[in-house]
This record gives sequence, C-alpha cells and structure tokens, in this order.
Amino acid sequence: MHPALNIMVKAARAASKIINRASQDIEHLKISTKQQNDYVTEVDKAAEAAIIQVLREAYPDYGILAEESGQTVGEGEGSDYQWIIDPLDGTTNFIHGFPQYAVSIGLTYKGQLNQALVYDTTRNEMFTASKGGGAFLNERRIRVTKCLKLEDALLGTGFPYRVFEHSDAYMKIFKEFTQRTSGMRRPGAASLDLAYVACGRLDGFWEFGLAPWDIAAGCLLITEAGGLVSDLSGGESYMKTGNLIAGTPKIFAQILQVIDGYRTPALQA
Repeated sequence: MHPALNIMVKAARAASKIINRASQDIEHLKISTKQQNDYVTEVDKAAEAAIIQVLREAYPDYGILAEESGQTVGEGEGSDYQWIIDPLDGTTNFIHGFPQYAVSIGLTYKGQLNQALVYDTTRNEMFTASKGGGAFLNERRIRVTKCLKLEDALLGTGFPYRVFEHSDAYMKIFKEFTQRTSGMRRPGAASLDLAYVACGRLDGFWEFGLAPWDIAAGCLLITEAGGLVSDLSGGESYMKTGNLIAGTPKIFAQILQVIDGYRTPALQA
C-alpha cells in the first residue's frame, strides 16, 4: 500500500471512532443548517479535525480542501499535493440513523487524482485505490461489473436537494432510466454510490451539482476498477462542474447517450 494511503487509513479510522460513538447518541447531537437541506453536526467538524490532524502530522506541506473548513495551504508554499476531505458524506442519513454514510479522502497531485479512500464506518468496509495500482475493498481487488445492456443495469443517483435549477431535466432523465433499467437507487451518499460502482454493486451512476469532496475518492476508485467517469459531455471537468456520469464501459456510454438528449444550455458539462 502506498505510504500516503496508509496515513489516509489511519485518518479515516480516527474519524470513524468519533462517528460511531456519536451514532449511539444521535438524539443529543447539535445540528445546524448551512443552507436549505444541507446540514452539519458537531460530528462532521470533530471528524474532520481528527482527519486533518493525522494528515498534517505526516504531510505538513500538503494543501487541504475540506467540506467544513474549506481550503487551506500547507506549511510549505505551492505544494503540488492536495487532500480533498469529506469527513461524513451522508450527514442527513446519519442524523436520521439511516446507516448509509462514509468518510471520503482523496489526494491529488498537480490536480490529478492520485490516492483514494472511502470508508463505510457502519459496515467496516474500506475502499482504497492508488493511481495505476488498482482498487480494493478491505485489501481484496475489486472490478466493475461486466454488464453490457442498460436494460440489465442497476443505477445509482442522487436527487437534487440544495440547488433545484435543473430539477425538470433531472426528473425527465430519471423517468427514462426508471423505464429502461432494471432499477434505480438513491441511498444518499455519493462517495459510497461511486464505491459501489467500483466493486460491482451498481453498474452505473449519475448526478448533478456534486462537490469535489463528494466525488474525488470515488472517481479514482471507479477508474482503477476498470470503469469510466466523465462530465455530462464526456469530458473531464466533473471535479469542477460537479456533474458526473460513471459506470462500466458499456453502461457508461449508454447513460451518456440518454443524458445528452436532455441537456439544456444551462446544463452543459
């Protein structure tokens, strides 16, 4: 395992102790709202602080982009490395006691995804990947499925919950996929949805308006597991736009084709 990935595992386990302890006493959590339907708890903040402490101790010069604390630089100037952190992806699930949430940590080098970790704390499932080194679930190699036809595919998605400007296009796309696939799933934690594509539990995924910390780790997991990831035009701007399509090579192409038919001037890449 890559040295940085070992540190990421250590950081994720430190966060998981905080998350799992708090999950036993949810009714006493302090919850605030960042914007409509976007919540943050004291657990998010404490878990993020624990992750950053571990990462900073090992790599003090690396920059950080984290959901709760924003973007910071390392002790050195102009590092080519940046951590991208979501300490608790699926906070709404967490505060309702719905066991679908995860710690997500990505590492980029010169803007390119280099290391990835998604940790499902409730199931003790650790998804990891290194660029060029493959993707793993608890140290077992994982691959995307061999699904070939959209009609046979199980897809994941996420309903718009913060920004609703593309809701009409989204619902039309959702309707077509509902009619043309074997099923749609919306568990509510994008990092885990992407990890599930990587390990074959889902054949594809699509969503609009995601944040970098939602998708950084999951995207590398998928590509290292043999899948494809793009923005809505088939390009590579998904980390910037937050508009994402992912899946097995065959299913990816078919998802892209369906969504292309519904793209509007406001919903491009």
